[in-house]
Amino acid sequence: MRASVTEISAFTAAAAHVLCFAGLAVAHSLAGPGAPVSDPARALRLLVVCEAPVVIAVFSYLRRDPKSCSFFKAAARGLIGLPVGAFFNAFGAIVLGAPVGIKYWMVTIYWSLLMSLFTFVPAACVFGVSKIDWQTVLCHSIYFTPTDVENYMISAPCHGAVLGAWLGAWPMPLDWERPWQEWPICVTYGAVAGHLVGMAVSPVLIAVHKRRVRAKAD
Repeated sequence: MRASVTEISAFTAAAAHVLCFAGLAVAHSLAGPGAPVSDPARALRLLVVCEAPVVIAVFSYLRRDPKSCSFFKAAARGLIGLPVGAFFNAFGAIVLGAPVGIKYWMVTIYWSLLMSLFTFVPAACVFGVSKIDWQTVLCHSIYFTPTDVENYMISAPCHGAVLGAWLGAWPMPLDWERPWQEWPICVTYGAVAGHLVGMAVSPVLIAVHKRRVRAKAD
């Protein structure tokens, strides 16, 4: 086990994200083509069920200070963070206009749990309740100033998912009368796409960060 999570390499970050992508791919395969549109509740449920154990396991392994925090403690933080993050994501979505009718309850719950896996759970596993680390991860200036390696690994997919969900919501009020405009179908597509882009970008940011560190050392 590594002495510090800051020893993460770009390859390690890429491998971790590949595992998380595999969870999404398995869920998509099980749901079948077109399932997010024809049966969004089932598709979202499969995404959560397949992705949750992968995300919690991966980021619990990458926890900060593994000498004082065991894998199981980090995993417990992730399990606790899952519903907490889902609550904040659901609250934010409803405030921004997500429907609140009874027929939308289940899809909203599943969508919020998925967004929690994208945005909240990784930081909960790695940092726990460290206020400073959470502020750093949530801040956009992380991309313009030197920071710890794991911050890039968590921030880019998190910000990508939020931005993707926001962009994905744009077609919802348009009068196109397409089935994929229903909540939360297009928002889910946007969130997953943004999350995947963030996962692809984070190893690049880590590689650039390590190059800067080596250049300063020389």
